[in-house]
Amino acid sequence: MLKAVILIGGPQKGTRFRPLSFEVPKPLFPVAGVPMLQHHIEACAKVPNMKEILLIGFYQPNEELTRFLVNAQQEFKISIRYLQEYSALGTGGGIYHFRDQIVSGSPEAFFVLNADVCSAFPLTEMLSFQKEHGGPNSLVILGTTANRKQSMNYGCIVENEQTHEVMHYVEKPSTFVSDIINCGIYLFKPDIFQHIGAIFQKNQQDMLLEEPTNGWHRAEAIRLEQDIFTALAAQGKLYVYKTLSFWSQIKSAGSAIYASRLYLNQYHTTHPERLASNKEGGPKISGNVYIHPTANIDPTATLGPNVSIGSGVTIGAGVRVRESVILHGVTLQDHCCVLNSIVGWDSTVGKWARVEGTPSDPNPNDPFAKIDSETLFRDGKLTPSITILGCNVTIPSEVIILNSIVLPHKDLNRSFKNQIIL
Repeated sequence: MLKAVILIGGPQKGTRFRPLSFEVPKPLFPVAGVPMLQHHIEACAKVPNMKEILLIGFYQPNEELTRFLVNAQQEFKISIRYLQEYSALGTGGGIYHFRDQIVSGSPEAFFVLNADVCSAFPLTEMLSFQKEHGGPNSLVILGTTANRKQSMNYGCIVENEQTHEVMHYVEKPSTFVSDIINCGIYLFKPDIFQHIGAIFQKNQQDMLLEEPTNGWHRAEAIRLEQDIFTALAAQGKLYVYKTLSFWSQIKSAGSAIYASRLYLNQYHTTHPERLASNKEGGPKISGNVYIHPTANIDPTATLGPNVSIGSGVTIGAGVRVRESVILHGVTLQDHCCVLNSIVGWDSTVGKWARVEGTPSDPNPNDPFAKIDSETLFRDGKLTPSITILGCNVTIPSEVIILNSIVLPHKDLNRSFKNQIIL
């Protein structure tokens, strides 16, 4: 049997996702109409012989997370549990801390997925690849090709091209190492815990020699990438399965719109029922659009491409929405226009208003380009990016909000551009 572990991080993480992560833990933010994590869970549940999915993180168990888990268990008919770390233990420390839970029932292998990636999750392909490469205990990293410049923002993998063994692994190198990057999706055998255990022991020894420093030096805080993969490379134990299907990180709110586009596109094959179509008396749909069944949309509105509309949204006459995420309970009044933006829960955009951002998409002419995790500021100015309205923001009629971030519960009374409105 198999298990899957999803690393969901915690409240100190996902800071680049503010102001959206104030309302909902980042892993539950809706991407293409369903919580980010649901895409992972659905992919895991499809793998034959998958018995249990464990979420590991350091969020306090909250109502939203619990409700999500209960619903997901019912929908996918599989055991899903949340294991809470006592503090941030790193990607390796978390699974090591809960190793007894992971190996109970003796699974022959288990997947480890980072929650902040969007992917086609080729998990069954990774399983067959594992059987054909290396010994019975070989470990598999999912890799993809990036361009030379961007590869340095990720973990880089140098492979033996004949055997696909990982010869060398460097996390975020300062010079070019390889254009194969780590996707944050792994297939491990239970004996990975021996390797992590050895590092744990070594950390403990080091700590006895050092003066006690700050808390991060706890022996339990172990990073899979820097501490484990770097050590296991070129030992015949670590292999890379390269995927050609889509993959992206979801670090900033801007990348959520891009991830949404990738998933909406995948719905053609996986969930055609989630894509809206042009119907008599319905709004005009162009491209891929997800509309929650409870949304109320005027037939003269035009939506798409790449739009997702949450529950209880009201959209008035002549509204235009493109490349945007409209969250639960929003009202878009007549003839307003929303482009490259995320409109937060229960916000209102007035008549003839315009809310517009600048897309942060990868270069469309480079098949290997990834999304850049932009810094918020460049040369002392706000980098133009998508516009984000936090929850419960009111935009009056006939104003323009351009490339701005508006924190929750604001009533704006004029136009803004390139500003963070606190």
